[in-house]
Amino acid sequence: MASMASPSFLHSNNYNYKRKAHFRRISRLQRLVLSQSDHQIPRREIIMRSSELAVLGAIFSFSGNKPEYLGVQKNPPSLALCPATNNCISTSENVADLTHYAPPWNYNGGRNRKKPVTRQVAMEELLQVIKSTKPDKYTPRIVEKKDDYVRVEYRSPVLGFVDDVEFWFPPGKNSTVEYRSASRIWNCDFDANRKRIKALRTELEKKGWASAETF
Repeated sequence: MASMASPSFLHSNNYNYKRKAHFRRISRLQRLVLSQSDHQIPRREIIMRSSELAVLGAIFSFSGNKPEYLGVQKNPPSLALCPATNNCISTSENVADLTHYAPPWNYNGGRNRKKPVTRQVAMEELLQVIKSTKPDKYTPRIVEKKDDYVRVEYRSPVLGFVDDVEFWFPPGKNSTVEYRSASRIWNCDFDANRKRIKALRTELEKKGWASAETF
């Protein structure tokens, strides 16, 4: 008669089976993302249509780590440039860089602004729009706020992707607002950051803001 396997042996085999199954699912996720990268996709989270990937999002963290270079750079004073990947836009980029450049805002330059407002009032308007606008259903969380600077983390509803968005009011008498929006992971954001900035600008235009140029 064949001897029965010990409980510890069965537990070990069961654990290894589950572990291998998880990594097989991750491999399928990577292949799916790569296969979609050459096609036009409405937004990055098209992969959420798979319930299996939603379960993976609950098990594994897709939030990524906060980049250390966020914040106003000192030399010269500006927000950080974008990495070489196609998942970031910034007003600090060269205007010739069509992939990464985005025009700054003017909070007193819109048609709906009857009378110029102070930077403090403009900051309050920006915070209101950030809290009330959820592009692509990403949830905004204000994680840092100063008199001239705001940093927001936008988290996706299922897989927990996190994008870092910064707004900076440069010193001086003008009404300029610089910004940077970037994804923490993946090499391509399927225009999610540009769409987010456009959605925020659209709401701010109702309050009297304007873009330096269209994009």
